[in-house]
Amino acid sequence: MGLKLFYHPLSQPSRSLYIFLKYNNIPFEARVVDLKEGEHLTQEFKEKFNRFQKVPFIHDDNFVLSESIAIIRYLASKYEIKDNLYPSNFKQRALIDEYLEWQHHNTRQHFAMFTQHLWFIPLRTGTPADQKEVEKYEKALQETLDKIENLWLGNNSYLCGHKISVADLFAACEIEEPRLGGYDPTKGRPKIKEWLERVRTELNPAYAEAHAALNEVASLHKI
Repeated sequence: MGLKLFYHPLSQPSRSLYIFLKYNNIPFEARVVDLKEGEHLTQEFKEKFNRFQKVPFIHDDNFVLSESIAIIRYLASKYEIKDNLYPSNFKQRALIDEYLEWQHHNTRQHFAMFTQHLWFIPLRTGTPADQKEVEKYEKALQETLDKIENLWLGNNSYLCGHKISVADLFAACEIEEPRLGGYDPTKGRPKIKEWLERVRTELNPAYAEAHAALNEVASLHKI
């Protein structure tokens, strides 16, 4: 029994949860779900593991929970975590929650869709990327980076102030994703690049461990 994380290393929120658990020294069992083989699509998986048939999700003894933000809040309530990541101070936590809610239709959506059209769909179908779709989502991605740079970072070291938080963790894992297709989101953006390096350094070695599979693919593009 105990806490189990069901995840996939090329899933952005999966990596976020994996890093969060490691960084806070929360004991857990990591269980990779084979998305490529459709392990999550079977009726047995739906009945026994997760009714939504997506990753990530957790089993904590007999308690099952999906949706990465809900899981973060659950873990922060149950376990002793580093306060800067998800502070007990309600105003500081609210600012982090503001980003976590904002990201759904911004960082999460635009980076995921760009990477889907740039890399995942061509890989799955064996056909070239649709350049019109790629350009459309690249524009949205760049607009999101503008907002992260100007509205969230501003003159801060991190998205919600001068201490790293789960906002930075989730944002960084999304921003890493296009590297799978050979695309560097930090190119021409020194502020984003410096922030991302701070996040990587602060969260290592868990960060590097969680991104090992992504970095292996990205290295083929020398990104």
